[in-house]
Amino acid sequence: MQIDNLRDQDLDNLFNAILALEDLEECYQFFDDLCTANEIIALKQRFQVAILIRQGNTYSEIEKKTGASSATISRVRRALDYGSGGYSTIIDRLNN
Repeated sequence: MQIDNLRDQDLDNLFNAILALEDLEECYQFFDDLCTANEIIALKQRFQVAILIRQGNTYSEIEKKTGASSATISRVRRALDYGSGGYSTIIDRLNN
């Protein structure tokens, strides 16, 4: 499902709240309240997988480094190849 299908004022409010976070400590506090530990771990893992894919790591290397399943790696790969470009935008920004 594309996120555009979910676009509404409530989601805008959530994203604006994220954009209003001022530092890393506020991120930790907000996401600790917002998400379960498992949800945060899943988000962290997907982002780590995206970075490793962009670095040219193989699926088996990524599995070993992250513990991600091949299904998760494949999903992230599809997002990198055919998604909205969000992963690439942020990875490029962090690399600069």
